[in-house]
Amino acid sequence: MTVAEWSIFASLMLALLSIVSVKWFSFGRFDNSRPRDPAFYEDPIAARALGAHQNGLETFPFFAAAVLLAEFRACPQNLINELAVLFVIVRIAYVFTYVGNRPTLRSILWSIGFAINIAIFFLPALRKLLPL
Repeated sequence: MTVAEWSIFASLMLALLSIVSVKWFSFGRFDNSRPRDPAFYEDPIAARALGAHQNGLETFPFFAAAVLLAEFRACPQNLINELAVLFVIVRIAYVFTYVGNRPTLRSILWSIGFAINIAIFFLPALRKLLPL
């Protein structure tokens, strides 16, 4: 497996860990028999962790498709790997800013992550311009 493919897995795990960690450390407030209980998410940190989790699930399909498209179209693997790892790093920072209630920085990081995704997606179209 390539580094970029492992980054797909890391992106999915990040989306899951962003909410699981809040549920684990809720000290008995989370009831697993009612996992979508709105009362649990009244806590601001839990609500923001849920938002980070949902956003991670929303960004995952495009990231996975972009990486696989670039690989299937034989783009420079090192470039795909570097962009994919950069995306995961930006997403980690995004989760911390989301949970930490830093909305402006969070929006900037989201935009950077989206731009990285766009870059990966359009690598096949730009392949002839890239050094191999």
